[in-house]
Amino acid sequence: MPVLAAVLAGTLAVGLLFGNGELPVPALHGQAGHFLLAHVITLFPAVFLLYGLGRGDLRTEAVAVRFLRGLDVGLALALAAAGTTCGGLAYLAGQGALALVLARNITGYLGLALLVRPLIGHRPAAAALAATPLLCSAAGWYPNGHPRPWAWPLHPADSPTALTAVALLLLTGTTCALLRRHPPTPAP
Repeated sequence: MPVLAAVLAGTLAVGLLFGNGELPVPALHGQAGHFLLAHVITLFPAVFLLYGLGRGDLRTEAVAVRFLRGLDVGLALALAAAGTTCGGLAYLAGQGALALVLARNITGYLGLALLVRPLIGHRPAAAALAATPLLCSAAGWYPNGHPRPWAWPLHPADSPTALTAVALLLLTGTTCALLRRHPPTPAP
């Protein structure tokens, strides 16, 4: 928990200080748009969460007396709520729309982590999360320079499309993490 709190605070601090810095990423389709450091740095809380949830014997934990999946989801939702609250407070304190983008993207990546972890395991899920902003930046732009609807991390702070996508990711990820009975079997 202390590590996740520190990572969240560090992500928001670095994102607010350097988040408007642009990273050069070529576009595979359409026109290259603005790919900000804030689109990548918001991965860190979700990756650290996946690392923390990557425990030893997943089969034993699947039949444990404690509802560990519920605790895992609760931790992810608490982290998303803390990120959203801190981003909202930073916005109200005058940090600008970037604070809302940081909060939205942290929540979106946490929802995505909840979605892919039960399906492919915690290590491949971290790689899938890392590939998401790269895929969005390379193929998520229309020729006119606007982000495609599925490329939610690239949308501006006031985008209802991105907000809806993040809400659906969080809802779907929560449902998948709670209902998936058998975690993937680790390779021998």
